Amino acid sequence: MKHVIRGRLLTTSLLVGASMLATPAFAQTGSGNAPVQAPPAEQEPGTQTSESTSAETGGGDIVVTGTLIRNPNIVASAPVSVISQEEVQLRQANVAEQFLRELPGVVPSIGSAVNNGNGGASFVNLRGLGYNRNLVLLDGARVAPAGLLGAVDLNNIPLALIERTDILTGGASTTYGADAVSGVLNFVTRDDFSGVDLSATNQITGQGDGNYYRADLTVGANIDDGRGNAVLSIGYQEADPVYQGDRSFGEVAIDSYTGGAGGSGTAVPGRFSVPGQGTLQLDPATNSLVPTYAPFNYNPYNIYQTPFKRFNIFGKANYKVSEGLEFYSQALFSKNTVSTIIAPSGTFGNVLTIPISNPFLGGSIRDTFCLNAVDADPTAAGRQAPTLAQCGAYYGATSTTDANYRTFQTSALRRFTEAGPRISEYTTQLFNIRAGFRGAITEGLSYDVFGTYGESENTQRQSGNGLLSRVRQAVAATSTTTCLDDSNGCVPLNLFGPEGSITPAQLGYLLGVTTSGATLTSLGTLRGLVSGDFGVTSPLASTPISIGVGGEYRRYTARTTSDLATQTPDEVLGNGAASPDTSGNYNVKEGFAELLAPLIEDRPFFRSLTLELGARYSDYSLSGGNWTWKAGGSWEPVESFKIRGNYQRAARSPNISELFSPSITQLGNLAIDPCAGAAAASNANLRAVCIAQGAPAATIGTIAQPSSGQINVATGGNVNLDVEKATTWTVGAVIQPSFLSGFSATVDYYNIKVTDAITVPTVGDQIGACFANLTAASATSLACTQIRRNVVTGGLDGSALDAPGIPLPYSNQGRIETDGIDVALNYRRDLGFSRLALSFLGNWTNNSKFQASPTSLNRDCTGYYSVNCASIQPEFSFNQRTTLTFGDVDVSLLWRYIDSVKYEPVALADDIAAGGGPLEEFQRIKAYHYFDLTTRVQATDQFSLLFAVRNLFDRKPPIVGASIGDTAYNSGNTYPSTYDTLGRLFSVTARLTL
Repeated sequence: MKHVIRGRLLTTSLLVGASMLATPAFAQTGSGNAPVQAPPAEQEPGTQTSESTSAETGGGDIVVTGTLIRNPNIVASAPVSVISQEEVQLRQANVAEQFLRELPGVVPSIGSAVNNGNGGASFVNLRGLGYNRNLVLLDGARVAPAGLLGAVDLNNIPLALIERTDILTGGASTTYGADAVSGVLNFVTRDDFSGVDLSATNQITGQGDGNYYRADLTVGANIDDGRGNAVLSIGYQEADPVYQGDRSFGEVAIDSYTGGAGGSGTAVPGRFSVPGQGTLQLDPATNSLVPTYAPFNYNPYNIYQTPFKRFNIFGKANYKVSEGLEFYSQALFSKNTVSTIIAPSGTFGNVLTIPISNPFLGGSIRDTFCLNAVDADPTAAGRQAPTLAQCGAYYGATSTTDANYRTFQTSALRRFTEAGPRISEYTTQLFNIRAGFRGAITEGLSYDVFGTYGESENTQRQSGNGLLSRVRQAVAATSTTTCLDDSNGCVPLNLFGPEGSITPAQLGYLLGVTTSGATLTSLGTLRGLVSGDFGVTSPLASTPISIGVGGEYRRYTARTTSDLATQTPDEVLGNGAASPDTSGNYNVKEGFAELLAPLIEDRPFFRSLTLELGARYSDYSLSGGNWTWKAGGSWEPVESFKIRGNYQRAARSPNISELFSPSITQLGNLAIDPCAGAAAASNANLRAVCIAQGAPAATIGTIAQPSSGQINVATGGNVNLDVEKATTWTVGAVIQPSFLSGFSATVDYYNIKVTDAITVPTVGDQIGACFANLTAASATSLACTQIRRNVVTGGLDGSALDAPGIPLPYSNQGRIETDGIDVALNYRRDLGFSRLALSFLGNWTNNSKFQASPTSLNRDCTGYYSVNCASIQPEFSFNQRTTLTFGDVDVSLLWRYIDSVKYEPVALADDIAAGGGPLEEFQRIKAYHYFDLTTRVQATDQFSLLFAVRNLFDRKPPIVGASIGDTAYNSGNTYPSTYDTLGRLFSVTARLTL
């Protein structure tokens, strides 16, 4: 018996499937279709073939992800991939995002490898179209979203009870409603579990860090001779951080453009802007300000693996009263905590007003500021430069009423290393309940009515940041003991010394407040469906025509709340953006219908010919009504070969964030500023453009490049947004030849185009619109003047109040498109001395284009990386698994391949035009091969041990520097969501089943 059980586990662990689908950062600167079945004798019990997209429900019908119709003979026209529970176990994945991001055609999104930019949730990005364009379901129903964008946090999915994960290629708005533009992920749980399943897993890297512990207990029982079933699953897991400084390739932030030590311009000792001289750094040896500086190395503080804790409970039950009535219910509770750790806070280019008699100013520093920034006669127009004798008098003024009291302004960049790192702790609590009833109306017709309600609350608690208002109050001092305004216990702050000059008392005043905020969302759904057949058949077929008709009502609410400091722009130092309170809600009423018609069966060259049709009307309370529809079918000329195709018109309504988010200034990425350096001083036209954008004339020629490659961008919601529309189509073939027993193959082409897309332009779009042709750039054109520079330094970074930055407005002007081919191969054979199971799942992406507006660049990011392309999407990738079974021992090897990628040619051309470009060695990443080895030993019928080594050959990640891409994905000198930064990872799992 145990060999049968083991055969089921290992063969179903193959990567089955015909077609695999493919928060603002903080400052570092200042900071399916079932295939043709082989004869049963050729399959082991429970084996999934090339594409198993269905599972039996309690009523014995077949539920296929991608269609509303329940029918034992159903065959859908759209390709659906299936990842079994056993495959997840072999990969030793702890949360859904971890195994999904490694699948071909899936682009890594926010997850455990994202530190700066992780808002405490994990998402999936199918086909690279954005995580807000794919829908995540649990047993075919929606789950409460994690935030205002409406996406589901994958950290809350209970993997222990997941039987399989269905991934549908292409649009599914007709079946499931909006958000399903790029596809659907449906996590299907077991509803017949009986017994006890206890497992514990421990993982650790080859360097002894990154420990990850997970334990799950599942208990279930059948009720009343199988008329019902109840199951409960409880899980806990905890992960330790892995710091970038603990890996040789991450010890020092590397400048992608020079190859030298990079980092942040917010450094220690501090840097300060001086009119006419640019930004200078304190030299402790001479106690003077000098033009050269050493950037601050933030890497050792940052992490490759985010700390994570989760406790979850999942339960479900069903009871069949009669053939016509079955009650069922489901409940999920999850509490998880994600911590992000980044470099110490500081004054990130904030403009400070400082008395020239500040006691912490050294003599040479005082002279520099006094002679270049102090106005000797405020009553006269313009700045009157003082003499050294006048400066001497200013130094002694200790009161604002003193006639000699003078102040100066400077953009200060000083890191508070004395305070340690900034920590943001995100705690998410989610509950989601579902209850309904279903049953048979007639022999061929059934109904299903259910309601769901869920709430998600994500609370952020920040420490180590510091408040700008307190910094400004603390530097306005003429004494070492008291501030000019000491009403709240102010302690004078010494910004003008080396590391250690900021005392614990000063830090206690600056960092005495912990800031917080929360995001709360809810989703309520009521849905009814009637499906089946009336016994009507086509004249040339014996299988009845099936239909599905139903209606659905959904209501979304979302709001963010935060304390006063978090809501105030620039107040929380290094926070990236203010978080004003936001709220919004909308509802949608929908009606839908589908038809599945077997037209011809068991005729010459027409073993089967099936037509599939569907339509849905959605009425949104904010954006009005729209239709979606689909048409597809499959043709099986002979038993071993099938052709299928599907065409859909999908739609997505704007979410609450896109509609209602207030306008804020946050962080974006740009390494080369066209106005930086000496170029603007020698080019009159460029100089005029930079000044028109707000740069002071005195800064031209001394404007610094964006610190850490981060700049300010301004964005916000748009209540006038309309729905975006998409056309998706797939065509493919399923091959399972009778002459090659155990072999199956599927090939599918997909094409997705989104028009009227709800998008924001890239930073490269906005920069290029103004600076693409420097000789033609106009100081009066909107493309140039909409960019607003720092009024003190002339740069694009610094305080949001001083540097509004580059506008990135939401609109319906975008166009997104992608197409490619998915290939899946499976082969099983009994070798006599062992059983062999082979699987291959590959994706080729032809293009993945994004155009923000008709006048913007139609940008293709397939196989490229840059600040405009976010996460990496290789042109070709595959997973190949080989499994050998020797009695009670299974040995399985997974080969993961990532095609070579290179720096975006358009971004390179822009860099060169602006006077720079990344080092040649950082402009290409060669192809990567990873191998994961897993061994499972079935010690007894009830007890098994699984040993795994991930990244068997300890392959180091590619090094491209820290300023070549988007901060969330280009971190620690590489792309940690795409390439392995932890190194060789050891894992062991003990499992007891009773």
